[in-house]
Amino acid sequence: MTPAGRRILAAAEELFYHRGITAVGVDLIAERSGVTKRTLYNQFGSKDHLVAAYLTGRDQRWRSLVRAAVDASDTPAAAVTAPFEALRTWSRTNTRGCAFINALAELPDPSHPAHHIAAHQKLWLLNLFKELAATAGCPRPAALATQLLVLHEGAVATQPLPLECLAESTDLARSLVQASAPPRH
Repeated sequence: MTPAGRRILAAAEELFYHRGITAVGVDLIAERSGVTKRTLYNQFGSKDHLVAAYLTGRDQRWRSLVRAAVDASDTPAAAVTAPFEALRTWSRTNTRGCAFINALAELPDPSHPAHHIAAHQKLWLLNLFKELAATAGCPRPAALATQLLVLHEGAVATQPLPLECLAESTDLARSLVQASAPPRH
């Protein structure tokens, strides 16, 4: 990506996350990034593709953070709840909730390229929970994964409110994993 493309993407990320995707036009993004609209379109083709690039970058950073938390886990059971620990780190700088939930709400058309990215991010997390639960020997890993995803997404969705749900959600997730993990010998 060119330096202009990186500036455009950085400006778009800031604006889309804090103001909303549909509320931000390409004129503002071009102005904030110090480029012309023509340059923006030459770099990304359309606003839809710019939104997709924005979400793709966030998705890559989030997955990297989650994988690092999983890899740092002491036990397979602890790895199952590692995405909650990653969320604690992520939430320090991302305080407006989940960009993917926001995108799904703003872009309900499944044919939109950004909708696809946001939906697959949630499916990726569900599948990761299922894989980690199976590795930890939890019976019914798919059911546990769904419960953990609901807890995780609830913590993300309530993040902008002064409710402190993440700590409670993390504790509840650990309890669910402990209750379903096979006994240690």
